[in-house]
Amino acid sequence: MVDSLWRGTRVDRVIAPTADILRAASEGDLDLVITHAPELDAKWLAGNRAALTCPFVSSGFVLVGPTSDPAGVAQARTAVDAMRRIAGRQVVFVSSSDSSPTHLKELALWQRAGVRPRGTPWYVESQSSVAATLATADDRRAYALADLPTLAHVQNLRLRPLFNADPVLVSPFTLYVVRKTPEHPAARPFVTWALTTWRSQLTGLRLADGTSAFVAREDHCGPAPKKAEAPKRAEAPPKLKKKAPAKARR
Repeated sequence: MVDSLWRGTRVDRVIAPTADILRAASEGDLDLVITHAPELDAKWLAGNRAALTCPFVSSGFVLVGPTSDPAGVAQARTAVDAMRRIAGRQVVFVSSSDSSPTHLKELALWQRAGVRPRGTPWYVESQSSVAATLATADDRRAYALADLPTLAHVQNLRLRPLFNADPVLVSPFTLYVVRKTPEHPAARPFVTWALTTWRSQLTGLRLADGTSAFVAREDHCGPAPKKAEAPKRAEAPPKLKKKAPAKARR
């Protein structure tokens, strides 16, 4: 989407786990970063690495699983309750195990649930992207955690979204201008474009049931805070429709 919409200086994109991206930014190899892992952001911001912070969009994570929902995830009260239900029923769960924000969120949920799934027969580590993990879970009629943007792009899934009604599943994306000398002259023009044209395009992305994959974060850009701020209540994850179809489409 960036390549097709941005008309300014060429942007070389680097897609990698958040920890690697922030490390590269700290070493001066990047001019701008977009992240959605607030815990990792906080450590990076503590080093005064960002010249400008811009709340960008907010999305969410969602637990997906087979239509039969043998663990009763759709009836869970919280995300932690949903994870305990999966562990209690020992239904297969497929983890991306790739250190992505989705994987980090999954690990945090298991920890809060008091469950150690690694090494159990029902816990499968795909060590692949979230999209590939969803395909594996689909083949095995298993559960998985997905981010809404990835789910919106994966086609022909029999799995269906089951649960995302918990504020802990919020996924706030933040755009940072990296503090470096000299600052790239196109960095701030890119930010202006991203907060208008690009954000407008992203908020138009829909899941198969019409749910928005992103909502805008309306806060203004400003000097980078000393630590990543918790998302505001208004930035709740988009709510899934009650009867989401099994397939996802572009």
